[in-house]
Amino acid sequence: MNEDRRLRHGDFPVQKLVLAWLAVCAILLLTNATRLVTGRFPDPDDALRLVQVRDLLGGQGWFDTTQYRIDPPSGTTMHWSRLVDLPLLLIVTALEPLVGQANAERAALVMVPFLTFGVAAAAVGRLAWRLLGARVAIFAVLACGFLPSLLFQFQPLRIDHHGWQTASLAIALWAICRRRPQAGGSIAGVSMALGISISLELLPLAAAFAIVLFWRWWLNSNDRFWLVAYMQALSIGLIATYLATRGLSFEAHCDSVSPAHLLFFVVAGCGTWAIGRMVKLTGFGLASLFALVGILALGSFALVSPTCLASPFAALDPMVERYWYRLVLEGQPLWKQPASTYVPALIQMGAGIGAMVLLMMRSRGWTRRWWSEHLFLLLAAVILGLLVARSLAFAAVIAAIPLGWLAVTLMNRLRSQGRPVYSFSIAAIMVLLLAPTSLVLAARSVMPAPEAGMEGAQSSSCDIYENAQRLDQLGSETIFAPLDMGPAVLLDTKHAVVATGHHRAADAMSDLIKAFTSSADEARVLLAAHAVDYVALCTDMNEIRLYTTISDDGFAAQLASGEAPRWLRPVDVGGPAEFAVYRVID
Repeated sequence: MNEDRRLRHGDFPVQKLVLAWLAVCAILLLTNATRLVTGRFPDPDDALRLVQVRDLLGGQGWFDTTQYRIDPPSGTTMHWSRLVDLPLLLIVTALEPLVGQANAERAALVMVPFLTFGVAAAAVGRLAWRLLGARVAIFAVLACGFLPSLLFQFQPLRIDHHGWQTASLAIALWAICRRRPQAGGSIAGVSMALGISISLELLPLAAAFAIVLFWRWWLNSNDRFWLVAYMQALSIGLIATYLATRGLSFEAHCDSVSPAHLLFFVVAGCGTWAIGRMVKLTGFGLASLFALVGILALGSFALVSPTCLASPFAALDPMVERYWYRLVLEGQPLWKQPASTYVPALIQMGAGIGAMVLLMMRSRGWTRRWWSEHLFLLLAAVILGLLVARSLAFAAVIAAIPLGWLAVTLMNRLRSQGRPVYSFSIAAIMVLLLAPTSLVLAARSVMPAPEAGMEGAQSSSCDIYENAQRLDQLGSETIFAPLDMGPAVLLDTKHAVVATGHHRAADAMSDLIKAFTSSADEARVLLAAHAVDYVALCTDMNEIRLYTTISDDGFAAQLASGEAPRWLRPVDVGGPAEFAVYRVID
């Protein structure tokens, strides 16, 4: 347990770790084969990400992240980073001359998630090998394949930014276990800078890493270079990625890295460097100076962008906040998720925390301190995951190593047990830890099914991706379609849409929701304001059910019942009866 592998190089199990990574990728490929063939993305954001890449290939500027086909003619500026577009762009560009654009895109939709997982798996495997040996390293990578919240971010077609953020976190975790403070702190800082540049969701964990490195400094002033290097690399990395992806734009936004964020980290980085020059400073004096630096950094942020002290979603229109934001489950707290999500997550994260405590208790010296730091980071990530469900992927990648160790330990016990009762108990524990969803499925089999609600059980028989393609025969017009259908329309046609589920188009989203829930006459005024040419929808999709629940005699309810107003003319584009298309007539 106390053997220091951090300087060993000869016995790192590269081939076995690659095989473990390939095994998980093969499982992902098999379980998502139908989705891959039909082109059904896990999330609308993934479809819109591909639209962004196509626009880049079509000549849109690198620094121009406006989606001109959302709320035309001005369009909507997206808050996404070009960093995530880059690997997709490179793969499609490289393969298109050989296999054509369609096949190049299909390859990218598989390769990018798998390569992202490969980066995360390499960091997890390397760190596990350093701490616990080759066997645990292999099982830590395999454990990633049994963590649903983590696996979801690396499945084929999952090309949105969450996988890259998870990989950035894994690299930072590996980096702070290196022997050389300046190198380790710098790698961690650059990695977290990339993750934050992709999305601000990683900010709380960047702060958690800073707390860990501050604690090292508190215990031993010779370890101050960890935090100094981390903060300097973080601030420089953020500036570099901002210039590389945004250019010299000084446009301020609260939902992505902007000049105010850069100023905050520059002040924090310079302050940390200045404190680091005071070699003999410890205890209360050290804490006081860091408190002062924190106040100065926060003050500079508030001075430049005071409105960003609140949540980026605080200014949402009440209808958008109530009928869209609160219903995006992945962005809501864990306790608002279905049991099939939170029960497995709580079991596995609880097991990860327990395994971490055992590792800490069994260790001595630097490894004991490391496991206490690892435990703190896991707890921070779990808390973040409790508040924002999709952030459970961050907790999962941190928990992979202790879960891998726990799996190896249980397997060793299973082999050594001669009594069938003990062997069965250990096997049951392993199944529960690696496949906790089975517990939920077993409970469902003996419990009465709940009445169908707004989510889950009521799935649409009208495939939005398959049917959106039918609209391409109508030319290039502006389509009034549900928020969840918008990305499919943009992906498979030349049309524009009034809005998609992206908060920077909040005004257009508000108009769309109001139109669907208002009377036909009021809807007509709102559609005219957006110069709408066609209305298209799947009448049985959950979003339409929501609108009909809000107003049972509103515009959406009329369309769902097939009673369209006289200013709409039905258009036959083929497809199922649930796919309704209308031309707006004067």
